[in-house]
Amino acid sequence: MRSSFGSRVKSRGLWAWRRASARYPKLAVLRRRLAAASIRPGRSRVAAPEVAGDGLDPANIVWIFCVARSGSTWLASMMGEMEGTEVWKEPRVGHLFGEFYENTPRAKAESANFIMGTPTREAWISSIRHFVLTGARYAFPTLGPKDYLVVKEPGGGVGAPFLMDALPESRMILLVRDPRDVVSSSLDATREGSWQKEQRRAAGSGRKSLTARSPDAVVKRSAKKYLRNMERAMQAFDAHEGPKSLVRYEDLRSDTAAVMGRIYSELGMETGGDALTRAVEKHSWEAIPEDMKGQGKFYRKASPGGWEDDLTPGQAEIVEEISAPLIEKFYPR
Repeated sequence: MRSSFGSRVKSRGLWAWRRASARYPKLAVLRRRLAAASIRPGRSRVAAPEVAGDGLDPANIVWIFCVARSGSTWLASMMGEMEGTEVWKEPRVGHLFGEFYENTPRAKAESANFIMGTPTREAWISSIRHFVLTGARYAFPTLGPKDYLVVKEPGGGVGAPFLMDALPESRMILLVRDPRDVVSSSLDATREGSWQKEQRRAAGSGRKSLTARSPDAVVKRSAKKYLRNMERAMQAFDAHEGPKSLVRYEDLRSDTAAVMGRIYSELGMETGGDALTRAVEKHSWEAIPEDMKGQGKFYRKASPGGWEDDLTPGQAEIVEEISAPLIEKFYPR
């Protein structure tokens, strides 16, 4: 009884904070700045992860690769409820290396003069490994060798092959969502007055939404970003020889408990008795306060196939043409 009461109190506190952050976007900006200050160099001195015996075990890093608006916040939140688990929220390390590499001319990428050139790949892959582990240790100095670090990397799929090559013993989740629903959700998030626009305005970016001026351009751009990120993430997933799990958002939504159980089984991770069931219940769609859900909000629909009501026939055709290989693979008619 006491445990249940404590859980309800924590849940109410969680949604009170999220409600306040949604209503006053500057609170979210302030929270990020405070979090950054708490791990400023010198505050928490830790030994280099390749040397320290009590540091984070690379095998206990769990990567979630996907694109934005695919349910990674939901999935990571459930996993973060498990004992001995921390969540690294969008370090963007996949974006850092992946975008840099992808934007480099192919001829230059083949040169040893380029910092990520093919001839020196072994060296810079090793550097990426050290970079990630050192960053993780400084961001989470209390993690022990038996603890898990779940890395939520929406949009980081473009760099997934490098990260999984650098940390081959780590675990990987490939989270897939119908690209039409992803684009539909992205359109809603970038409209004037949406949660995303308000957060950016609070952070000092007041540019007018491209969605208002040219929605089809946003659809095309989002679909191309989806294709590139997911193709690269799939490449990493297929090559990865460590524990891994392929998850469709639609399946996670329809039978959350069963799919979460499968994920933990495939990754070789213990679920801790009823802890997973409690995590699923705490972060269910039904548990989200009604005033936190709906159009223009972070928690919008959670309804697979909702794109049919949101996208015009022309916009749906754009997405289907660009992302055809992935639709055929994961969402065949």
